[in-house]
Amino acid sequence: TPRKSQSATLLSDGRILIAGGVGDDLAEVASAELYDPKTGTFGPTGSMKTGRAAHSATLLSDGRVLITGGEVGAGQVDSAELYDPKTATFSPTGSMSTQRDDYTATLLSDGRVLIAGGSGDPTSPLLASAEQYDPKTGTFVSTGSLTAARTYHTATLLSDGRVLIAGGQDASSTPLASAELYQP
Repeated sequence: TPRKSQSATLLSDGRILIAGGVGDDLAEVASAELYDPKTGTFGPTGSMKTGRAAHSATLLSDGRVLITGGEVGAGQVDSAELYDPKTATFSPTGSMSTQRDDYTATLLSDGRVLIAGGSGDPTSPLLASAEQYDPKTGTFVSTGSLTAARTYHTATLLSDGRVLIAGGQDASSTPLASAELYQP
């Protein structure tokens, strides 16, 4: 399926889940497919509940994939869903506290996922907020905010469990040279 702004996630079994994005008609798609590097082929799998683009996809410790946020139409969404490769299905999970896209999602050492920064709705176009997803409860909880609102940044899990948030751009689209550390 032709698409852009999709996610691609390496699954525990070596296949790659390709989900969502924008199709030929410039609308967000809910479809997903699996790429098998052993055979070099793509095949269908279940579809997301919400068509979305510019979202994140995070492989969880239990092998499921958390799909969060992104764009739908002209705005961002706060919804999230889980892909289970054992059943090839997507199911809804808790929603983020904030609509966002162009943020980072980082799997933490304890299995939770840190969601940080990004772009929000028109009333809060650039976000400093952060939240954590707990796969045990299926819920998102607000956590400490970034010191600088940013989008298009990186977030890297360090060996000691902290997360390095670096670069990106500010509300005036100026590239940032700053970095900060998140301590779970």
